[in-house]
Amino acid sequence: MYRTHTCGELRISDVNKQVTLAGWVQRSRKMGGMTFVDLRDRYGITQLVFNEENNAELCEKANHLGREFVIQVTGVVNERFSKNANMPTGDIEIIVGELNVLNAALTPPFTIEENTDGGDDIRMKYRYLDLRRANVRSNLELRHKMTIEVRKYLDEQGFIEVETPILVGSTPEGARDFVVPSRMNPGQFYALPQSPQTLKQLLMVSGFDRYFQIAKCFRDEDLRADRQPEFTQIDCEMSFVEQDDVINLFEGMAKYLFKQLRGVELNEPFIRMPWADAMKYYGSDKPDIRFEMKFVELMDIMKGHGFGVFDSAAYIGGICAKGAASYTRKQLDALTDFVKRPQIGAKGMVYARVEADGNVKSSVDKFYSQEVLQQMKEAFGAEAGDLILILSGDDAMKTRKQLCELRLEMGNQLGLRDKNKFACLWVVDFPMFEWSEEEGRLMAMHHPFTHPKDEDIPLLDSDPAAVRADAYDMVCNGVELGGGSIRIHDAALQAKMFEILGFTPEKAQEQFGFLMNAFKYGAPPHGGLAYGLDRWVSIFAGLDSIRDCIAFPKNNSGRDVMLDAPGFLDQKQLDELQLKLDLKAE
Repeated sequence: MYRTHTCGELRISDVNKQVTLAGWVQRSRKMGGMTFVDLRDRYGITQLVFNEENNAELCEKANHLGREFVIQVTGVVNERFSKNANMPTGDIEIIVGELNVLNAALTPPFTIEENTDGGDDIRMKYRYLDLRRANVRSNLELRHKMTIEVRKYLDEQGFIEVETPILVGSTPEGARDFVVPSRMNPGQFYALPQSPQTLKQLLMVSGFDRYFQIAKCFRDEDLRADRQPEFTQIDCEMSFVEQDDVINLFEGMAKYLFKQLRGVELNEPFIRMPWADAMKYYGSDKPDIRFEMKFVELMDIMKGHGFGVFDSAAYIGGICAKGAASYTRKQLDALTDFVKRPQIGAKGMVYARVEADGNVKSSVDKFYSQEVLQQMKEAFGAEAGDLILILSGDDAMKTRKQLCELRLEMGNQLGLRDKNKFACLWVVDFPMFEWSEEEGRLMAMHHPFTHPKDEDIPLLDSDPAAVRADAYDMVCNGVELGGGSIRIHDAALQAKMFEILGFTPEKAQEQFGFLMNAFKYGAPPHGGLAYGLDRWVSIFAGLDSIRDCIAFPKNNSGRDVMLDAPGFLDQKQLDELQLKLDLKAE
């Protein structure tokens, strides 16, 4: 063995023991005739001491150690004169008698410290160095603990873990597939699964009534902080269940994870908010309910008073920021610039302050009497010292989404989005379909296998856009942590769904015939849910991005800058696959 103990293990009770440690040089300091080296491994840091008086040759050797050298030392545990209460090993040090350099190292391109000087790009290029940092490593340790607790909980609930294939058929309905050419079947392609959706439904037909899998999924879509081209789902499916059964079991799992991994007890049932209310009051299907600041619609109050922007608007709505009337003109102008950013797209913002005497002072005073402004104040339930911010637009849904961004920004500025406070809810009763401008047709909001609410099934023929789905998402702190639905288990209803989505019977048979045929052999009622493992870990770790809880993530362009992937294939490989490239000039 290269070591008898780890660098995080030794304590004051180990004084006078002879030990052997191995690890990486974090830093070294020369003070007079002594050299101090901090030795690091996965478990912690231990201080090493080299004394010139005791062994000048050994001390000289230590003086030539560089950062990140891999070394082995043997020595005696000693009580430190100057203790470090911030380190678990801060009461002791090792008086080194032997030093063995196992591997020299180049100077790393950034400091291997919690607060590093490396930017995102350089850290991603040298990710193996970044993973040496304790705070990055702790995210992966949290991920490990979470997968263990997930398996433990689901096993106790009677679930069976089943692996499904990674090479599957393409299903263009949904996000874009990653495709894999087949050498043995020239001109044909596998796809990587966007989720194991159809396969887990087939497992239900097979009689595996409780399935789960910690499943790799792949989607070739535009990326954001909370998205990666490959990600991991806690994928689950159950037979003979209704919506409440699925929600109750996985709410239980959420509460279990919060307790086990964060020590947070969530005793109250999670709110269940209809999608229509989420959009009306928060402008988002993943509302952050750690703070109030609900939208108030003002069409009846603010329209028809000669202010052209409002008079021509299809939607006028606002938020009330408690105690923010002290905002300066500069701060308000900055908020206006914020909502006018291209990513948000508002044309402007109207504000109003509630003064100490209860009067309302607004940026559009010349169009509105105090009487009207008081009506507006009443609508918000605003009090002295509050700030009202209003947006309008010719598309209600777009304006609500803009107002949502403003609400979240105000939440940030007022310190209302505490990462150690958790507010969870279920968003339910999603629309079954949404209109795609790109495709010029209705698309499934979740996926084509989602069951419509029983009472809305007659509307499939007369008004499909009004149909609600038996679908549900779990949201925490404004992040969608997972979602699912009750599935269609009837072949005729599934065929009807494909018809509404614009599939010809032939096309539906070609893409999903295997599932529809399976339903003819006795499919049980079933439903399920998939939690995003990466998102769960990131919210528990208090991260803004899922990247730091993935060992080797991709950047915003979907590239692995460490491996320089994706890359080009050799002509020999293309010939074997019988592929010819015809790249369009950019």
